[in-house]
Amino acid sequence: MTKSEIPVMPQFFDRYINQVDNVFLMDALRQTPTFDQYIPASTLEAIGDLRYAPNKWMVKDILQHVIDTERILSYRALRFARNDKTELPGYDEEMFGQTAYATRRTISDLYAEFAAVRQSSILLFDSFDNEMLLRTGVCFHQNISVLALGFVLVGHARHHAKIIRERYLPLLS
Repeated sequence: MTKSEIPVMPQFFDRYINQVDNVFLMDALRQTPTFDQYIPASTLEAIGDLRYAPNKWMVKDILQHVIDTERILSYRALRFARNDKTELPGYDEEMFGQTAYATRRTISDLYAEFAAVRQSSILLFDSFDNEMLLRTGVCFHQNISVLALGFVLVGHARHHAKIIRERYLPLLS
């Protein structure tokens, strides 16, 4: 199914969904199986522990955030695909960032974890039929479909890769 088939565009998540072209969800997921597809790991090794401004995350923190968010969104998609109507809570991304200790990790380690998590997401979404993709649920007071969550996964990673390119890569100069 494609982005244009999302039954209801969730307001909060549309900024991520709109990062993705109107392609089939599985094609979008498979086009970016690793973070290297966005930015080569070697490019980030030198700036992984730098901040572009005070109180901003380091690149390693951003990568960990993308990984954590993909796991959370995949879990939500699984619950809704299985027709679970329980409203799911949001999560505190700042608290996650503060307690993940991503600075203790290497860029290549984070890239490897992203690849594993993305592969898991690909397998999960590939197991859903169209009926499951169109099922909806509520998370953090937002109605969202499984299909939309899949596009959020792709768009969220693209969004943060764009931030890294625009705000962190200039630190290499």
